[in-house]
Amino acid sequence: MKFTHPSRQISACKRDNVNKSFTIATPQFALPSLIAAERVGQTDAYRDAFQMHDFDSAVFKLAPVAMWIEDFSAVKSLFETWRAEGVEDIRAYLKEDVSRVRACSTRIRVVSVNDKTLELFEAEDLHHLVNNLSLVFRGEMLDSHVYELAALWEGQTEFTSNAVNYSLTGRRMDIQLKATVMPGHEATLSRILMTTEDVTEREDARRMENRSRRHAEGLFHHSPVSLWVEDFSQIKVLIDDVRHRGIDDFRVFLDVHPEFVRQCMSEIRVLDVNQATLDLFGAPDIQTLLQRQVEIFRDEMEKPFREQLIDLWEGRIVHNREVINYALDGTVRHILLHFAVAPGYEHDWSRVQIALADITARKKAEAYLEYLGKHDVLTKLHNRAFYTDELNRLERKRLRPVSVLIIDLNGLKDANDNLGHDAGDSLLRRFGEVLNSVISAPVCAARIGGDEFAVLMPGADTKAAEAMIDTIYELMAINNQFYSNAPLSVSIGLATSRDGETMEETVKRADRAMYEEKQAFHDGLSDGMSRRNGPSPRSKGTVSAA
Repeated sequence: MKFTHPSRQISACKRDNVNKSFTIATPQFALPSLIAAERVGQTDAYRDAFQMHDFDSAVFKLAPVAMWIEDFSAVKSLFETWRAEGVEDIRAYLKEDVSRVRACSTRIRVVSVNDKTLELFEAEDLHHLVNNLSLVFRGEMLDSHVYELAALWEGQTEFTSNAVNYSLTGRRMDIQLKATVMPGHEATLSRILMTTEDVTEREDARRMENRSRRHAEGLFHHSPVSLWVEDFSQIKVLIDDVRHRGIDDFRVFLDVHPEFVRQCMSEIRVLDVNQATLDLFGAPDIQTLLQRQVEIFRDEMEKPFREQLIDLWEGRIVHNREVINYALDGTVRHILLHFAVAPGYEHDWSRVQIALADITARKKAEAYLEYLGKHDVLTKLHNRAFYTDELNRLERKRLRPVSVLIIDLNGLKDANDNLGHDAGDSLLRRFGEVLNSVISAPVCAARIGGDEFAVLMPGADTKAAEAMIDTIYELMAINNQFYSNAPLSVSIGLATSRDGETMEETVKRADRAMYEEKQAFHDGLSDGMSRRNGPSPRSKGTVSAA
């Protein structure tokens, strides 16, 4: 409903002295026929016209929608004055000064309203309503009233607008106003018929929908989890086409046609991502992210996507899996991917939500725990548990020959007792570095005791094992150049597997050979011969071979 003012005057109403109620005077558009009939004495015509007037009045009065008849002729005169003053843009002119809007409102006269209007606005009668129009039209009304005035200024005879009105008791109402200039009054705007429909319920629903949408958008964009909205509709088309061709075993189909996976990957359309996604992959904006997707989804992505297609084929439109992605700087991102076709889109998969949880830290922790389960923290070599498992594996595999080195670090107890455990730990770390630098798969080195180490060499004969020992001594000599006050010294025993010999028996022979060299080392010390730096070249007489 447009803005009006309490100064609007009641017109065409009179007080009935009998029943003390307001009655609607004969509308102006009915008068010509009545006057003409009376002048010519045509009583039948007069009677018919009067009956038509009664019918029109009854329709107006009993209409199920709130109706107003208003007189805008004084507003029309004000428009002419403004035009003469050079006003062209009425909207800008009115918004420039709100008092101009009020000047128009004060010139509008309410001619009549029907019963539905009184009911809607909770008025006792027309007089009660008109005298309290300031309670009805307030607040946000001025903006909608500008639109109505502009429509009349531009010569429109029909227009619709939305506004907020209030009942006389203060109840807020969303109103849809429809106005029509009545025929014959286009030049003067003296009679305009308006309807006001209470659309509060509809607007409340719309506002609730908007709030829900904004809430959902807020959750999406501000979620701490990476969220993607994607369109999988073309992928569904491709999968349905395969199904219609009579394919039953989709997994075999993908084995035969691996290009189908790549084709489906190319058909994914990204509709939106949130800020957490940009942060996860180090993208400054969504455009950069989308342009560089090939850097994010590469290498290992094809395999999990293949499994995802199989899930979709089998009707699992909600599923989870772990994948590996890459940030734009090349760093690895371990991802827990949650895939779900949005409710209501099951028929075409045109809306799919994907949530990516960064589990990189968890994977690193798991990898470290796995590392600790197989490695010695101090030396970074494998631990005894791994060594035992590897011996058992070699026993089962029956790969022969296998050469074993059992190594004991000389002087560790003296270093711990005389220099402290930090000095002893330093010796262990240094020797760990030596072994780590000399071995490569399938050879493995392990710390199997406090100062004891083992090297397992699958497929290596005695000659290869002796070359390994020489390399160890050479690297020790280089290392000792930097630690002349605490040189490394070791005793090494070697054994190569014999036919029909178990791995345990081979290890025992290598262990005995190590103790023989250990004894020779101590005997040398008692004779005043220091061998702490180890023989270089190695004296083969100190090592027992197969």
